Amino acid sequence: MIFSSDNWAGVHSQVADALTRAAGGFDSAYGSGEWDKRVAARFNDIFEREVAVFFVATGSAANSLALASVQRPGGVVFAHSEAHILEDECGAPEYFSGGGRLHAVPGLLGKMDQTALEAAIGRFPPAFIHGGQPAAISITQATEIGTVHSIDEITAIAEIGKRHGIPLHMDGARFANALASLNVSPAEMTWKAGVDLLSFGGTKNGCWMAEAVILFDTARAAEFAFIQKRGAQLFSKSRFIAAQFEGYFDKDLWLTSAAHANRMAADLAAVLEKSARARLAWRPQSNEVFAIMPKALAKNLQDNGAKFYDWRKPASFDSALDSDAAIYRFVTSFATAEADVAAFAKLLG
Repeated sequence: MIFSSDNWAGVHSQVADALTRAAGGFDSAYGSGEWDKRVAARFNDIFEREVAVFFVATGSAANSLALASVQRPGGVVFAHSEAHILEDECGAPEYFSGGGRLHAVPGLLGKMDQTALEAAIGRFPPAFIHGGQPAAISITQATEIGTVHSIDEITAIAEIGKRHGIPLHMDGARFANALASLNVSPAEMTWKAGVDLLSFGGTKNGCWMAEAVILFDTARAAEFAFIQKRGAQLFSKSRFIAAQFEGYFDKDLWLTSAAHANRMAADLAAVLEKSARARLAWRPQSNEVFAIMPKALAKNLQDNGAKFYDWRKPASFDSALDSDAAIYRFVTSFATAEADVAAFAKLLG
């Protein structure tokens, strides 16, 4: 009953097999090999256009280097007040951008309020040199609390960015889960909706450590190559990240794995919803489920083998919590089995 994080899950056998195939022989280094070229072509197919692909090891590296690539002097990046880049990356986006700032924008359940975003950007008028200048907008898809931006929401945020001349970045650590939730194409959820650059995650969905920065404007690729190198993310044996992605994409494994994780989350949510001892904090849209339950019950579940974390109450969550209750996060993955959900249901009673 491991619901702590999709980072706890192992590696899908199809990804491991691809790595084994890459282990022998020789291939040219630093992204120039045949494995890299094949996967770059696969990314082009997936996004229905030519894109520039840069492999990195972690989601934080993807976010930080992507945002560094669009920084301006005195630049400000606008993100949800509880976004991962603000809460959980130890200042890496600011560090790699050479002092760029992150500006928190409030909004319900992980999504920036569009009126608040307009107001936040308006605090930095172009002529006021002392305040700095807007550099980018960043959204998380799926969000930190398991919700998913609709295509209309992404498009509306992108249009705000275009009016102000700033690009839209998408943190896609759980990109496949959001895609499976919306049942749209990768192109529809990104560049067709106005996304300019993407942090594409594979690690949470069955890879060893495979992340990528996707640039939809390929003219920026030459400059980004220097950012990748300076950020210590240019791997000599990059074929071993390429191999992970090749296994990940083969026979649409990435989509079926994400759909399975989402389905397990929906089943888990149904268990919690039917329980008289716990309730859903909000309805899940991807592979994260948030529940409210007494702290004593949570401890009993954990003591009996259920692994999950407590979660800080979101600022926009206006439902009252009893002093003896808290919000808890459950995350499912490609490795979550129906038996895990059934065992938790039995334990919850």
